[in-house]
Amino acid sequence: MTPVFVLFVLFCSEFGFLRLGFALGINYGQVANNLPTPEQVLTMLTSLEITNTRIYDANPEVLAAFAHTGIELIVTVPNESIGLLADARQALQWVATNVKPYFPATKITGIAVGNEVFTSDDPTLMSNLVPAMVSIHAALVQLGLDSYIHTSSANSLAVLENSYPPSFGSFRPDLVNLMAPFLQFLAATKSPFWINAYPYFAYKDDPERVPLDYVLFNPNSGMKDPSTSLHYDNMLYAQVDAVIFAMGRLGYGGVEVRVSETGWPSKGDPDEIGASPENARVYNRNLLLRQMGNEGTPLVPHRRLEVYLFALFNEDLKPGPTSERNYGLFQPDGTVAYNMGLTALPASSSYYSSSAAAAASSVSLTSSAARESKEIGSFWGTLVLFLTIQALMRKAF
Repeated sequence: MTPVFVLFVLFCSEFGFLRLGFALGINYGQVANNLPTPEQVLTMLTSLEITNTRIYDANPEVLAAFAHTGIELIVTVPNESIGLLADARQALQWVATNVKPYFPATKITGIAVGNEVFTSDDPTLMSNLVPAMVSIHAALVQLGLDSYIHTSSANSLAVLENSYPPSFGSFRPDLVNLMAPFLQFLAATKSPFWINAYPYFAYKDDPERVPLDYVLFNPNSGMKDPSTSLHYDNMLYAQVDAVIFAMGRLGYGGVEVRVSETGWPSKGDPDEIGASPENARVYNRNLLLRQMGNEGTPLVPHRRLEVYLFALFNEDLKPGPTSERNYGLFQPDGTVAYNMGLTALPASSSYYSSSAAAAASSVSLTSSAARESKEIGSFWGTLVLFLTIQALMRKAF
């Protein structure tokens, strides 16, 4: 079957049909004043065959636009609403207003209660998180939606005290008393632990000691965990397994870990080492390859790691360093931010300008430019090698 699949992929590549949908989820952030409408975004997602999306609110325009599309959607309770929703009546009202009217036409599959709450340095917010999650879940149960929609919260990797080597993974001591009931809730409701994991930050902070190829999924010697003898050839998988070990130390190693955010900026300030279009392209394309192979991590190799890429668009109103506004695969006008082999928004889309359409027509896997031909050939050559090795490994065992 593998040779047939490879031939099919190569055939598709010749006609520019590379898509994200069967491999990656995508984060659809909206901290910008120049983004296309939800209907226009839907055209883009449909073109790319993306079927899993996460938004950072419960925007009714997005929820309405995504109805009857089959796209699975995770909605978010903003951090500022968590305290209010710790009250069961308020939580029921929130779900009844923001979820029930749209489901099942809009395929809402999860509610993220806040984002990176445990590293917010707000003790009140942190203490309200689990009560709010309990109230949201109770509302889903009352409305008959709990078997379709899970409740969780995305955490920064900074919740860990140790992450290297992965078997040393442990939560910060000051968070253990909060993390234990959080994990108990996830285990009881069979909900995933979502982690925002960015190998880019590790490289930026210590480029002399962190190998770039290791964080970019490029071929490298990797590292061997001294306790488990597991071999890691990339940092993202090591970070995920560190979270699993940390949960195991609290008795919840069976909770599934999913990556709610990961990505690489295509631009940064002078001190943001590694932020470049080339590194962003390599990181995201190599990650896409891994996802196409349905890989798990070395610790849990038979469970495919679910990953949501950050982000769909560059968002011009995000505060902070330049990199924060340059994680997107696409510019707001629908053109690609850098060439990853993705299809731009169809030129026939109503909001496309003539200049954007012209740019889109030049973006394909069959570009006549010599540099692009070399890059694409290398990409698909790597894919063929990757899948062939996987097939041989399966036969060996």
